[in-house]
Amino acid sequence: MTINNTLGGPRTRREILKGAAVLGGGILAMPYLSRLAFANPVELNMLAWYGHAEPDVVAQFEAENNVKFKPKYYTGGDNMLGLIAQSPSGTFDVILSDAEYVQQLNAAGYIEELDPRDYAFDDYFPEFQQFAGHWQDGKLYSVLTRFGFLGVAYNTEALTEKEASTYNVYWAEKLKGKVGHFDWHLPNLGQISLLEGNASPYDLDETAWGKLQEKVTTLRPQIGGFFDYGGTFSSLQNGQMLAMAGIGDWITGTLEKNGAKVRSVISEEGGLQWTESFSIGKGSTKADLAKKWIQYITSAQGQVKSANMTAYPALIPNKKGWELLAKETPEEAKRQGMLLNESNVMDLIRNGRIKYRQLPVQQSLEDWNDFWSEYKGS
Repeated sequence: MTINNTLGGPRTRREILKGAAVLGGGILAMPYLSRLAFANPVELNMLAWYGHAEPDVVAQFEAENNVKFKPKYYTGGDNMLGLIAQSPSGTFDVILSDAEYVQQLNAAGYIEELDPRDYAFDDYFPEFQQFAGHWQDGKLYSVLTRFGFLGVAYNTEALTEKEASTYNVYWAEKLKGKVGHFDWHLPNLGQISLLEGNASPYDLDETAWGKLQEKVTTLRPQIGGFFDYGGTFSSLQNGQMLAMAGIGDWITGTLEKNGAKVRSVISEEGGLQWTESFSIGKGSTKADLAKKWIQYITSAQGQVKSANMTAYPALIPNKKGWELLAKETPEEAKRQGMLLNESNVMDLIRNGRIKYRQLPVQQSLEDWNDFWSEYKGS
C-alpha cells in the first residue's frame, strides 16, 4: 500500500507529515516503545513453580520489554532437576529453584555465573545478601527473590492455634485420616526431624536418621492422602483434610484471603524456611533479557508483585520492597508480618526459631526419596 493510496491522492511532503501526526501521533512521531509493540514479542522460557509467569506477576515486565514468557511449571526440586536433565542446553532462559538445589544446578552445569554488581543486594536484609548455596568460591549463581516459613497448616474450626502449635498434633485422635502430606519428602521429614529434637534437621547421623524414619512411620495411620499443589489447596479448602504437613502460609495464606477457615502457625519445635531464587539457564541466547527480568523481580516494585502473587504469597528479602508493600497493600504487609520498625518475621529467623530447609547432609537425596516412597506405599 502506497502513501498516495493511504492518504487519498498525491500529497506534498508537508501534507504527508501533517497527516501522519493526525493518525494518533503518526509513524514518524511514534515513541520508540510504541513501535516495539508492533514487533513480535521475544519469548523467554521460564522453568518455575506455578504462578511465576502468570499475568499478575509478569504483565508489566512483558509490556515494557516486548517479552512473552513461556513457562514450564514443576512441583518439587527433584522434578525440576529431571526436567532440566531431559532438555537440551539453552532450553530455559530463567530458572526458579528452591535454594537447596542451587548447588546441584551449578555442579551439573545448568546455570550461568552472575555478576553480583547487577543486583541490588544493598537493599536486602543482611541475612540474605550472601545466602548460603547461592555463592560458590566467591561467585554468584542465583539471586534470592522470595521465601516463606513452613509450620502446621490447620483448619481453624477443627483446631485452635494452641493445639496446632506443635507437630505432635498430627497424631491427635480427632485427626485420624484427616492429616494430609504435601507430597515432597524434604519439608515433611524436616518437620518431624525438628519434633525429634534435631537442631540441624537435615544433618543426621545414622542413629538419628533411623529414629526419624521410625517416628514418621508411626504417623502413617493418620494420613488421609498425599497431595500435589492443586490437591493441597482443594483438600484444605473443602475440609477433606483438617491439617496438612509440609506446607505453610504459601498455601494457607491464599486460601485464608479467599475466606477458607485455614491458617498456618510456626510450631513450638521450630519452623522451616523455604527459599526461592532465580538463575539464568546455561546456554540461554537471551541472557541479557533474563538478567533484566531478575533485576525487575528483585526491585522494590517487582518484590511487591512477588509478595502478592495470586498463586501463593511469600515474604520478600528486599527492605525497600517492604516499604513499598506497606504503602500499596498495607493489609497484606501486616498479615505476613512485613512491617519495619516493629516485631516482624525477621525476628523468627534472628531468634533461631526458623531453620533453612536443606538437602540431606549425611544421607543421599535418593535415601530420603526412597524412604518417602516406601512410606507412601505402606
